[in-house]
Amino acid sequence: KPPRADLARFAARFPYPATPDQAAAIRAVMDDLSSGKTMNRLVCGDVGFGKTEVALRACAAAAFCGKQVAIVAPTTVLARQHYETFCRRFAGFNIQVAHLSRVVGSTETRKVKDGLRSGNIAVVVGTHAVAAKGVAFSDLGLLVIDEEHRFGAKLKQSLRGLARCLHTLTMSATPIPRTLQSAMAGVQEVSVLNTPPAKRRPVRTILAPFDAGSAKAALLREYRRGGQSFFVVPRIDDIETVVEQLGRLVPQLSVKIAHGEMKGRELDEIVVRFAAGEGDILLATDIIESGLDIPRANTILVWRADRFGLAQLHQLRGRVGRGRVQGIALLLTEPGKELAEATRSRLSALVALDRLGSGLAISQRDLDLRGAGDLFGEEQAGHVKLIGVGLYHRLLERASSIARGGPRSDMQLPDINLQAGGSFPESYVREPAIRLSLYSRLLRISTHLDVNAFADEVEDRFGAMPSEAATLLEVSRLRIDAAELGLSQVDVGPEAIAITFRTKVSASVRQNILRLDGFEFRRGRLICRPSNKPGIAKLEVLRSVIGSIRSAHSARELNARPITGQSTTGNGP
Repeated sequence: KPPRADLARFAARFPYPATPDQAAAIRAVMDDLSSGKTMNRLVCGDVGFGKTEVALRACAAAAFCGKQVAIVAPTTVLARQHYETFCRRFAGFNIQVAHLSRVVGSTETRKVKDGLRSGNIAVVVGTHAVAAKGVAFSDLGLLVIDEEHRFGAKLKQSLRGLARCLHTLTMSATPIPRTLQSAMAGVQEVSVLNTPPAKRRPVRTILAPFDAGSAKAALLREYRRGGQSFFVVPRIDDIETVVEQLGRLVPQLSVKIAHGEMKGRELDEIVVRFAAGEGDILLATDIIESGLDIPRANTILVWRADRFGLAQLHQLRGRVGRGRVQGIALLLTEPGKELAEATRSRLSALVALDRLGSGLAISQRDLDLRGAGDLFGEEQAGHVKLIGVGLYHRLLERASSIARGGPRSDMQLPDINLQAGGSFPESYVREPAIRLSLYSRLLRISTHLDVNAFADEVEDRFGAMPSEAATLLEVSRLRIDAAELGLSQVDVGPEAIAITFRTKVSASVRQNILRLDGFEFRRGRLICRPSNKPGIAKLEVLRSVIGSIRSAHSARELNARPITGQSTTGNGP
């Protein structure tokens, strides 16, 4: 554990009170670092919601304990900003902070590498150069990856391989589908920052074909209110054409250019000067999507928005409206070109999710659109259509539970395949991301008390439940009852119900069941043909059957083992 006095003095340098989400995330990180286990935590929060402060506290805790810390950012611009922030915060603590990226000269780079190898440098902030050949650490204890969605799977794996048992903290406003899925399945811990900065307003987002008049009006409006604008293009080759067009549209405005093929020092200088107020428009590629903090820039135009991903567009939108001024984002498409259905769905999701703190919801929508990918391979997005998302998620969570020493599959809640399994309809819970979250939570519930608490919460948030949602919760209750009776699978068909037991049924219970009307054992399964009247709902029939099986058990033979895990309903989520 780090010295309390140093940590308190470091925290006191934060000029704002920590939000409840920040405080919870900081506590979780500190608990991880002192638990004796290797930390693997994702901090998810929108731009400006305080992720950097969580990382700073973690780095301070590690550095004050004598461990080295590496902070990795995807661009030289963001790495430079982080370096300056870390230097300010660690000033006076006898903690040496260094910078490592392509903008650092060869002589300084050698000094940094020597300092890391000897242990004289405690904190290094850089780009992927931190994992370059020749970089070695004396005692690396913590790795922080900012904007993790900008890094490929191979690079993240090589970063994690810099040291054994390396604590890892990743940060993103819009984690890639694979990262989000691993967090949902419990492979990775997650802290979510939902509280926006005081007085910040959502960025007004507009999707429209490019129109010269509208673009001119937006740029001049920002200029007249004393602000600056971004104009983002998908390719460097587009810059020359757009420069000429801007010269015709707004000749009175000064245009600066930034892209990834510039030398690092030149790019840094342009961005720093623009942030200082030099220039009215920054024409750039998506290199500006990460970390830029330019409070006067409150309008962004994205040309050919259909060529950007959801996460990219959300990050670009986050470059504006970072203060109290209303931010405006224009997502421009090619005039006269019909967008593919998937593309329109992606862009429409961004327009719809324009509230503050929508980054996680956008990532969940991205997961819905692209699939989870290969968690242990190199694919970061992809579909699991062959087995279905529900089964895939269940298998993954079950495997991770076993890997952590948890219960095996014989302790799982049973499958109940009921053709009318219930759902949360779109008319009741409109946002796909929230519906996904509700389904995921319900699948983990294993007691009647938790089901009731979940039902109260849902009705409190969304109002009285429709019949589909009530059915879904009733199936969850029946699954818990079935697990207590030792059932592993229940299939409800049009004429009969087939039941599979987890273990062999004792002779006494078998005899008691066979005395019931309409019950028989066939090929190791219990078949029930209930003599209910026509029109009785299948849910009522199933409830009656489970009640009959319960009555056939003696009290001492009830399976009272604790229940964990989750399952899916037949036509449910």
